[in-house]
Amino acid sequence: MEGNFIFTIGRQCGSQGRQIGHKLAETLGIKCYDKELLTEAAKNSGLCKEVFETHDEKSAGSFLYSFVMDTYSMGYNTSSYMNMPINHKVFLAQFDTIKKLAAEGSCVFVGRCADYALADFPNKVTIFITGEEEDKISYLMDLHHVNASKAKDIMVKTDKNRSSYYNYYSGKKWGDARNYDLCINSSDIGLEGAVKLISEFARMKAENMR
Repeated sequence: MEGNFIFTIGRQCGSQGRQIGHKLAETLGIKCYDKELLTEAAKNSGLCKEVFETHDEKSAGSFLYSFVMDTYSMGYNTSSYMNMPINHKVFLAQFDTIKKLAAEGSCVFVGRCADYALADFPNKVTIFITGEEEDKISYLMDLHHVNASKAKDIMVKTDKNRSSYYNYYSGKKWGDARNYDLCINSSDIGLEGAVKLISEFARMKAENMR
């Protein structure tokens, strides 16, 4: 694959999307930005990392999406930006950081509307990872050491937050197959299978772009 090639991964909670992203990056020998993106965005924006952790993938529905992006286009020294809620400042800092990191080299982004931020970036593969409910719950039970009921609560709440965040800031629908190059059910092919499928798809896409 010539030039920078970027992978963006949206994921249902418990689908192992995060693990797939990290394994994909390891396999391809490139960087993966998940929680690491918060650190990078904090460095670039001057906002403290704790602010990013508190507002990570959470929307503030009281403000219009168009207002946020209009402010982005006008710059950060305007009164609109200065008076903007912290949620939106966090989003814009991540938005800028994703673009910056994508320009620097091939990498994997997990969540945080990366596919939207890189909408005009040609060398990318956008992916959404799903899974069967029983498999996701079982995974979360092991991960968090909780019972099935608690695991399901975590899954539902996390997916609601991710969906609201993505829908609000991108203006698109989270998990809608039309918004992604690949939608993969990790229950069907597992972590290793997902990595192989994504890698092969990227190779074919790169060849087709020549």
